[in-house]
Amino acid sequence: MALKIRLSRIGSTHQPHYRIVVAETRSRRDGDAVETLGTYDPRTKAKQVNLKLDRVDYWIGKGAKPSDTLHSIIKRYRRGLTGAPAPVFVAKAADAAPAAAS
Repeated sequence: MALKIRLSRIGSTHQPHYRIVVAETRSRRDGDAVETLGTYDPRTKAKQVNLKLDRVDYWIGKGAKPSDTLHSIIKRYRRGLTGAPAPVFVAKAADAAPAAAS
C-alpha cells in the first residue's frame, strides 16, 4: 500500500478549497482518505494553510510521499511564509520625542 500526501478538492465551482490528506496512490483524487492533515484555501490572503506538522512528519516517516504541490506548501509552511504578512517596523513615539527635543 503506497501512500501519498496530496490535495483533495472540496470547494464548489470556481471556489477552490482543499483538504490535505494521506491517501493511497491509486485512489481517486476525492476518494477515501486514510487521514486528514489540514486544509488549504488558495483564495484567502490571510492564513491559507492549516496543517498538523507532527502528523505530516509521522506519515513521511512511514513512507508517504508528498505531491510536488504539497511539498512546496509544506516547505513554505515550515518557513512561516504562508499567508504571513510582512513585518512592519514603526518608530515608537517615545524614541522620536527625545531626538526632537535635542
